[in-house]
This record gives sequence, structure tokens and C-alpha cells, in this order.
Amino acid sequence: MQPWKTLARSTLLRIGDGRRLTVENHIVELPTGQMIDDWAFVQTPDYVNIVAATPDGRFPIFRQTKYAVSGITLAPPGGYIEVTEDPLHAAQRELLEETGYVASTWHFLGRYAVDGNRGCGHGHLYLAEHATWQQPVAADDLEEQELLLLNRDELEKALFAGEFKVLSWATAVAMALLALHST
Repeated sequence: MQPWKTLARSTLLRIGDGRRLTVENHIVELPTGQMIDDWAFVQTPDYVNIVAATPDGRFPIFRQTKYAVSGITLAPPGGYIEVTEDPLHAAQRELLEETGYVASTWHFLGRYAVDGNRGCGHGHLYLAEHATWQQPVAADDLEEQELLLLNRDELEKALFAGEFKVLSWATAVAMALLALHST
């Protein structure tokens, strides 16, 4: 199999400086030689999601609202990776800022494309073990949030009940539970 070739790109929409959202039109050549002159591609920042586990088997998880989600959802900590940051540092920063927790053991669960055809950035997923509370929350999130400490059974039940209403959040939780199961 051969990858597709991007022959040209033009910006259709750029919000602000373009770091948060840019929509492009790509001219693409397929391995067969077929040309597609109107391939939409969306650029958004990469982000991290962290499933943290405390020494006593609790998981700091948010109950919150999100603009694009109907109703209340559960969510792990996470956020955008800053331009000069590596993903692990972003994960450690986001966990501390959003929950006040730090973790001594970090497991990278993978880097995943949000949309295999249209871009939309990548999610970097982590399991953070031995998480302990260190400081009050210093987050600047706009959403209403309530920090919960779920046990493993509660976390699994919430996952299977569809209470994590964003795909990357459900994926992070499922992968973290699988990683914990295999250790």
C-alpha cells in the first residue's frame, strides 16, 4: 500500500492565529493516479487525556458539562499540548492544574488520530499511577466541574453505561483499565 500524496494546500478558514483551528483544502493524489482537488482537512492542536489512579484505587474523574455534549458527562483530566511542550509534560501539567494531583508512575497508552481522513489533531493518552493530592486546583476551565473519586467498579460501570460522552475520554478510560488489568 502506498500513502496518498498532498500536492497542494490552501487555507479556507483560520481562527485567530490558527493554533486552535485551521481548515484547509488539499489537492491529493491517490496511488492509482486519481486526483482529488477538494479534500477538506482540519488542523487542531494535539491534546492529552489522563486516567489517574490513587494508591487506594480511586480515580479522579470530572462530572461536568461541555458545550458540544448533551447533558452531563464524565471526563478524565486533559487539555491541549502547548506549542513548546512534549506530551508527557502536558499530561503532568494538566493533571496538576485540573485536579491538584501528581503521579509518580506514568504509562503512555498511545497517540491516536482523531479523524483518519480529515485530521483534527491527535490524542495522547496516559495512565498515571500512584497519584496523590498535592495542591488546590489551579485550572482555568470554563465549564462547571465537580471532581469525583471513583473506585474501579464505579469507573467501569460508568464507562459501560456511556457516561463518558466523548470518544477520546471513553477510549482513555478503557485503555487505562486494560493496562491496569494486565499488570
